[in-house]
Order: sequence, then C-alpha cells, then structure tokens
Amino acid sequence: MRVTVKLYATLADYLPAGTRNNRLEVEVAENAVVDAVLAPFSLPAKLTHLVLLNGVFVPPGERASACLKDGDTLAVWPPIAGG
Repeated sequence: MRVTVKLYATLADYLPAGTRNNRLEVEVAENAVVDAVLAPFSLPAKLTHLVLLNGVFVPPGERASACLKDGDTLAVWPPIAGG
C-alpha cells in the first residue's frame, strides 16, 4: 500500500535527495504502524515531536501500534522554539 510521508523544518534533511515539497510517497506493508513507516528515515526520537496521521495527533506511546491504511498521510514536525 502507498502512504505519503511529510517531514517539516529540519526533518526535511532526512528525506532522500531530490524530494520535492517535503513529501514522499512510500510503499509499505499492509497494517504498517507509524514507527515502522518512519524507521527508514532514521529520525532521532527527540526530533519527532509532533506526529500527525491524517491530521490527528499520534502520541509517542501509540506510534508503535497506530496502523496506517492505503492513502494515509503521515506528517512529522520537530520541536520548535522561538522568542
């Protein structure tokens, strides 16, 4: 099945070269979970602050069990500070 992964801000550096608009469609196994989909990107856990599955927040404790379906979108943001 195919899902879209979007990595924002500094996480875009973890996308393959040539990726456009901070998004990549990937082929994953049926019933793949959030952690499994993100694993190939080698994102440091401390940088995966905000994870949304189809616009709904996935808490860290649910990322190993939250299953994706064909056509889903997974978006990830790092912690952001300002001031």
